[in-house]
Amino acid sequence: MDRPDRVKDRGCLVAIIFFILGLGTLLPWNFFMTASLYFNDRLKGEESWNDSDPGNGTAVNRTEYYFNNWMTLLSQLPLLLFTFLNSFLYQLISERLRIAGSLLFILFFFILTAVLVKVPMEPGVFFSVTMATIWFINSFGAVLQGSLFGLVGLLPQKYSTLFMSGQGLAGTFAALAMLLALSSGTDSETAALGYFITPCVGTLVSVASYLLLPQLEFAQFYLNKSNQKINYELESNDTLLNKESAALQEDRKQKSSLWDVLKQIRVMAFCITFVFTVLLEVGDTGGWERYFTPVCCFLAFNVMDWAGRTVTSFVRWPRKESPLFPVLVCCRVVFIPLLMLCNVQERSYLPVLFSHDSIFALLMLLFSLSSGYCVCLSMSYAPQLVKPQDAETAGALMTFFLALGLSLGAALSFPLRALV
Repeated sequence: MDRPDRVKDRGCLVAIIFFILGLGTLLPWNFFMTASLYFNDRLKGEESWNDSDPGNGTAVNRTEYYFNNWMTLLSQLPLLLFTFLNSFLYQLISERLRIAGSLLFILFFFILTAVLVKVPMEPGVFFSVTMATIWFINSFGAVLQGSLFGLVGLLPQKYSTLFMSGQGLAGTFAALAMLLALSSGTDSETAALGYFITPCVGTLVSVASYLLLPQLEFAQFYLNKSNQKINYELESNDTLLNKESAALQEDRKQKSSLWDVLKQIRVMAFCITFVFTVLLEVGDTGGWERYFTPVCCFLAFNVMDWAGRTVTSFVRWPRKESPLFPVLVCCRVVFIPLLMLCNVQERSYLPVLFSHDSIFALLMLLFSLSSGYCVCLSMSYAPQLVKPQDAETAGALMTFFLALGLSLGAALSFPLRALV
């Protein structure tokens, strides 16, 4: 019987693949979120007139589409619904079909989005098509993310960290692509086409990487024999230890129920929900200059979020059993009032306590660094709290609570923004 120390990740290929897959899971959402300028430009409202002759009449109102609000709603609802369904689907539909199928459908909808850049459409029709695309991309993205979290949970912890690090880089990648598009000097249509072709290439690379994974010995060992990995340290020439190992292996063949797994990971489920609730509550920072939002909001946030996730490869404090970890997560709520007191315009009620933009930028750096750190620890700790054969269930459940946190944060962001 092979032992873990005899199976090597040659050339770190499995590590690279899971980093790429992490990048591929969040690339679609980040590219849609950072392209709000393009979508809002195409949805400049249709005017209505106060008499039957538009040439002689006077424009009295303009259709408002509230693109950002609808995008948030129609991304979080399918994310929450399908991450919940994935907690059951993973037992009914093969992992290969869920992951490869989701990637191919996401690729199709991104190709459609890129093609539509060159297709003239009425704003109302374009809005409807875009909202449907956002719904489907996030539905398949939810299944993809939940399935991959379950899969990477079967490998040693550092692979979960690499997967989360790849997810963190997706936001940075999208923010840099947006800055390049803004500063390219080309017309907006050409810049948008190049922008949306980029995630198509990224998704193709993710598909190829996933198809390569089953061919690698290291991946075969952990993904096909995960129910045995705890027993290797018990193996010995001693007969008694061999009998104990066999008994433990037999006991662990049976998967636990969803409720039993949830009870074991309940602290990590709370942590991931709370982190993402706080994340989206402070997501709307109002109107800023053309390059301030891309640099200080999107780029700075995503770079530091990625850094926070990467740090967990070297530092993992507090430990998964420590009560300090949920306390640390809850302490991040202090960022909400601090960011609300920055120079967010327009405002009606709260005073501006921190008028200089550098204070906002500093708070955003600390906020995003702690967010990435806590998210990565929560997601990597959860599979370690259950038996090996329950790691996939734990991953699927954690993805549901991640989506729940995003949905709660999106819902609470509206009243909090109104308070400003």
